Amino acid sequence: MTTITDPTTTTAGGLPLDELRPLLRGDLLTPEDPGYDEARAVYNAMVDRRPAVVVACRDAADVVACVRFATAHDLDIAVRGGGHNAGGLGVADGALVIDLGEMRSVTVHPDNGTVRVDGGCVWGDVDHATVAFGLATPSGFIASTGVGGLTLGGGVGYLTRRYGLTVDNLLSADVVLADGSLVVADESHHSDLFWALRGGGGNFGVVTSFTFRCHSVGEAGTVVGGPVLYDIADAPEVMRWYRELLPSLPEELSGWIGLLTIPPAPPFPEDLWGRKACGIIWCYTGPHDRADQVLAPVREFGRPLVVGLHAMPFTALQSAFDALYPAGLQWYWRADVFEEITDGAIEVHRQYGERLPTGHSTMHMYPIDGAASRVDESATAFPYRGGGWAGVIVGVDPDPANAELITGWAKAYWSDLHPHSAGGAYVNFLMDDEGSDRVRASYRGNYTRLTRVKAAYDPGNVFHVNQNIVPA
Repeated sequence: MTTITDPTTTTAGGLPLDELRPLLRGDLLTPEDPGYDEARAVYNAMVDRRPAVVVACRDAADVVACVRFATAHDLDIAVRGGGHNAGGLGVADGALVIDLGEMRSVTVHPDNGTVRVDGGCVWGDVDHATVAFGLATPSGFIASTGVGGLTLGGGVGYLTRRYGLTVDNLLSADVVLADGSLVVADESHHSDLFWALRGGGGNFGVVTSFTFRCHSVGEAGTVVGGPVLYDIADAPEVMRWYRELLPSLPEELSGWIGLLTIPPAPPFPEDLWGRKACGIIWCYTGPHDRADQVLAPVREFGRPLVVGLHAMPFTALQSAFDALYPAGLQWYWRADVFEEITDGAIEVHRQYGERLPTGHSTMHMYPIDGAASRVDESATAFPYRGGGWAGVIVGVDPDPANAELITGWAKAYWSDLHPHSAGGAYVNFLMDDEGSDRVRASYRGNYTRLTRVKAAYDPGNVFHVNQNIVPA
C-alpha cells in the first residue's frame, strides 16, 4: 500500500473525497477541518500522527464505504476504537482512519446471558449495561479501554482466573473484510476467521460488533476488592509470597501485582503520598459471606502500608485507575509474558522498582491462569495457556520533556528482565517499533496458521497498521 506523504494536500493530491462523503452518515475530517487535531489524537500523547482523512463512522455501512474507498485509491487504513493501543496504531500518517467511536450501542440479554456490543464501545459502556443485571464479561483493568482492541488481542483482566480471557467469551463478530464485504464470524460461520480474531489483533478486518457471553459477578454486581500496598523494600518478599499463593487461591479471587508510586491524593493517607510501593490489587467475585475467609491470607501477610479491601460495584473497581491515567499522558511500553516469577526476575524488579522515574511510571503483572489455562493453546490465536502472567513496564509522565527519561528506564528494565520471560508478549502491550520477530514470538506455534488465515481473508495485507501478520 502507498502512504500519502503530504496529508495537507489531500485534495490536490487527487483524493476524490466528494465520492466518499455522500456514502457516509458520519463526519469526514481532513487536516483543513476544525476538529481534525482532536479527531487524530490518541490515548498516548507520545504519538503525533497526521492521517489524510478521519471518518467518524456511525454504522457498518460507513465502514464498508471507507474500506472500499481506501482500497480503490491505494490508501492506508488505520482502525481506531478506544484509541488506547500502546503504539498508537489507531492512527497513521497519510492514512484513512476508520474511527468507530460513534458506534457505542450495547444490548444486554440477561435471559440468555449475552451482550451485543458495537465496535466503538469502551469497557465502561459494557460494564454499565451488564452490571445492572449482576453480570459482566471478562475484560481488562481500565474502563476507558476500547472493546475492540482489547478483545482482538486476547483480553486479560480481573475475571480471567474465573471466567477466562475476553476471547474465550466471544460468541460472534460482525466483520468488514478487505474486499468491503460484511460477514458474521462464529464457530459455525467463517470458523477459521473466528479462530484468528480471538487474539490475532486487527489483521483480518474491521469488527463492527461483538457478541459476548456474560457471567454472574459478585452479589448483584458488587465485588470485594481493592489495593494492598507494601513498602518497595518489601517487594522481593511480597513477590515470592505472591507467586506461591496465587495458584492455590480459589478462582473467584484474582490479584495483579505491580510496582508503583502511591498517588498524592485521597483515599491514600497523606503521609504515604509519593512513596514507592509494591502493590497487589485484589478482586473477589464470590459470595460475600465467604469473603473474610478467602481474603484472610491477603489481609494477614507481611507489613502492609495500606489494606484497602472493601465491597464495591464491579464498575468502581474497573474504573478505579481511569482518573489517574487520563488520555494525553506520555507513554512508553515494553512487555513480556512470564510463565514463572523467578528469583532472578524478582531481583530485576527490585532494582528498577526503586528507580521508578516518575509518579505515573509502573510495572504490572496480570495473571493468566485458572479458567484461561484450561483452554488449549491452539483453540484460539492467543497462545499463552500454561499459566503465568502478562507483564508490562510503562514509563509514563504528563511532561513531554520527560519522554527520554521514561523511555530509557522502560527499555533498560525490559532488557534486564527479558531473559526471565517466555520470549513473547501479550500483543496488546507491544509498541509499534518492535519488529516482526517480536510479533512472531508473541504468537508462538499459532503464527503459521495465522498467516494462512491472513492470506485467505486479506491477501493484499490491506489491514497492516497493526502488529502485522504477513499473509502466507
